[in-house]
Amino acid sequence: MKFTTFKFGNELQEGLDMMGFEKATPIQEQAIPIIQAGRDLIACAQTGTGKTAAFVLPILDKLTKGHQNNKVNTIIIVPTRELAKQIDMQIEGFSYFTNSSSYPIYGGGTGVEFDNQKQALKNGADIIICTPGRLLAHLDFDYFDTSGVQHFILDEADRMLDMGFFDDIMKITKSLPEKMQTLLFSATMPPKIRTLATKLLDNPASISLAISKPAAGITQSAYMVHDSQKVNLAREILRAKGKDLSHVLIFASSIKSVREIKKTLNRAGMKASEMHSGLDQSEREETIRDFKNKKIRILVATDILSRGIDIQEIELVINYEVPHDAEDYVHRIGRTARADRTGEAITFISPKQVRNFKDIEKLIEKEVPKLSLPNGFERAPEYKIQTKNKKNKQWRKFKKK
Repeated sequence: MKFTTFKFGNELQEGLDMMGFEKATPIQEQAIPIIQAGRDLIACAQTGTGKTAAFVLPILDKLTKGHQNNKVNTIIIVPTRELAKQIDMQIEGFSYFTNSSSYPIYGGGTGVEFDNQKQALKNGADIIICTPGRLLAHLDFDYFDTSGVQHFILDEADRMLDMGFFDDIMKITKSLPEKMQTLLFSATMPPKIRTLATKLLDNPASISLAISKPAAGITQSAYMVHDSQKVNLAREILRAKGKDLSHVLIFASSIKSVREIKKTLNRAGMKASEMHSGLDQSEREETIRDFKNKKIRILVATDILSRGIDIQEIELVINYEVPHDAEDYVHRIGRTARADRTGEAITFISPKQVRNFKDIEKLIEKEVPKLSLPNGFERAPEYKIQTKNKKNKQWRKFKKK
C-alpha cells in the first residue's frame, strides 16, 4: 500500500516524498486507518517495523488539517530519553513542510533545560515526547494546561512496565482529559500489558504482528563460556577481527559489567566507551555523537540501547550475556544489518544461560552455531541444560522438614 492511499494533506505528503517514503509497512498499513478513524488502539509490533510513523503520521495529518492552538495536542510517553530524542527527530523530519511543533521532555539535564521544557508545555508545543518521571515533575506545578490533549500514546509499553513505570503512567492519566484517543504500542504482549490496556483504553482496536525473525543479513554464532572467561573472550574476538570494524556494540546486563569490559578493552589498546543509566544526559549525548561519527569504535552498553539506537553502520553486536527474554535477543542483534546491510551477532552463553538460549533458538526457528574457544582458553562447558543434583534436592527436603 502506498502512502498516498491515506490521503494525507499536501504539506505532510510533501515531507514524506522528500524523505523517500513510498510504501507503508504492515503496521502502518493497519494502524493508520484506525487512528484516522479516532479509535483507541493496542498494537503489538517490535522496533524496526515502522511503528513510530504509524502513530505520528495520522496525528500530524490531523494537526495540519485542524485548528492548532496554544495547548499541547499530543503526549507520547516513552521509557528512555534516547527514544524521546529519536522520535522527536523523526517528527521533525515528517513535519518539515507543516507548522506542527514537537519537543522532547526528559530528565538528567540542567536547570536551563528544565526551563525550556517548561516553556514548551506552557506555550503549547503540538506534540511532546516524554519520559514518565520528568512529565510528572512538570505536572506537579500548575503551568501545564492539559485540557487540550487529544492523543495519548504509550510507546514500548512493555519496557516501561519492566522499568517500574506503571504507577507513574496511572498518575499521568489522572491529569489528562477523560475524552481523548489513547494508543498503546508494545513489542511484546504479556498479561500486564493487557491489564494496563484495560485500564486506559476504551473499546480499542487490536493489531498483533508476529515478532519478525532476525534479518537474513545477520550472521549469528555463539560461544559456550564460563563467566570468568567472558571479558577476555570479548577482547580476543575484537583483536582477531582487527580494525576493519568501525562500529561494534557490546550489550551487558549490568553497569558493573559494562565498566569492566570497557576497562579491559582500553587496557588492550582498543578505544571503547560506555553507555548506561549512570551517565548524565550530556555524557550520553556526547557518547552517541562520538560513536556515530566513528570517534569511538566500540560501545559497551546496557539494554538502554537495545531498542533506542538507530545507526545503520553497526557491523558487530556482542551479547555478553544471554538476554533473559527471547524477544530481547531479536531487538539486540537487530541493531546490525539494518537497511539491507550485512552484520554479525555473537552471544556468550554460560552454563546457567543454556535454557534461555534454547528458548531463543526456538523463537527464531534456527539453531545458532556454537564456535570453539580460541587457543589458550580453558575447555568450554557443554551446551546442555543444567539439572539440579540429587544431593541439593535432598538438602532442600531436609530443610523443609
